[in-house]
Amino acid sequence: MGNTKFVYLTRERLVELEKELQGMKHNGRKEMARKIAEARAHGDLSENAEYDAAKEEQGLFELRISKMEGVLRRARIINSSQLPDGEVHILSKVKIKNIKTGKIFDYILVSPEEADFQQGKISITSPVGQGLMGKKPGNKVLVKAPAGLLEFEILNIE
Repeated sequence: MGNTKFVYLTRERLVELEKELQGMKHNGRKEMARKIAEARAHGDLSENAEYDAAKEEQGLFELRISKMEGVLRRARIINSSQLPDGEVHILSKVKIKNIKTGKIFDYILVSPEEADFQQGKISITSPVGQGLMGKKPGNKVLVKAPAGLLEFEILNIE
């Protein structure tokens, strides 16, 4: 894994990922072994589609574990109190207004690993996240998004 870029996470998200990884390693691997054993019991392995599917699922599961371990190895904890006030940065809570529609959105800018649009957490690497980084309240931002060109005004930063 040649990618040495740091992954910035909150302490809470780091703990969540560590717990998830432990669960996958202990319970998940046991479940995978059980599925393979059950499929193996169905007879001739050369013509056993269930066995092949279980082995493929195990491979994908191990890949997920490996990727998560990579994220945790590169993880760096961020603390919003150490970041400058008055401009958008990772962990900023931003209130923006779409100039065209007048709709107001509240977002928290996070690392790609923490992004969850349903919870209002957008990645700093997303088009909107990139457009907002380093800006201040009152700034207008033009964002090239998949939906087209969007213009936002930054109303507030926490």
